[in-house]
Amino acid sequence: MAEKIKENQFDEVGVNPFNAPIPGESLTASPETPRAWERPPEYTDQDEAMMAVYMVLTEQDTLRQLVGIISEGVPLDEIAQVILYKGYTEGKYTPDMMLMLAEPTIYLLIAIADYAEIKDYVLYNEEEDDPDTMIPEDDVTPVDMDSDGEPDTETSTKPIIKPDSLSKSLLARVDNELESKVKEATTEEVEE
Repeated sequence: MAEKIKENQFDEVGVNPFNAPIPGESLTASPETPRAWERPPEYTDQDEAMMAVYMVLTEQDTLRQLVGIISEGVPLDEIAQVILYKGYTEGKYTPDMMLMLAEPTIYLLIAIADYAEIKDYVLYNEEEDDPDTMIPEDDVTPVDMDSDGEPDTETSTKPIIKPDSLSKSLLARVDNELESKVKEATTEEVEE
């Protein structure tokens, strides 16, 4: 009499454990055709790499999609991770450089969100629970930032970017051209 074979844990989830890479298989690839990240990186200078990231992010199609993603509530740190990881896999920079570009990329995304007039962007996942990142309600008294004895009530249209997080040339480009690029991308989105 034939017994019914009991299903195992792999059959339940639909995974074949024998259809996986053999350990060490990645080491058998031909050295004549290395992957992009196995070659020397395209950028070794942080300012040059950040300028390349800026140029990619400010292309009109990319910028339009980026504004849409930010307005949908995707956390900026996750967007930065995806952007930087893509650059790493394309051989643009090393993993160390990728980590060094994280802060300036997030500041750049904040500037894009501010110029697109997205005030409720999410900086990182679980941000709602962090009291340091909460936006104050309207009944909160403004703080006196310039120590002139009166609370500062005027708001700046320029996004706040740490000056040492971006190079001077990139900071100048953000100040001079990013606002017009974002406005152009968002107006094209509305027209369509």
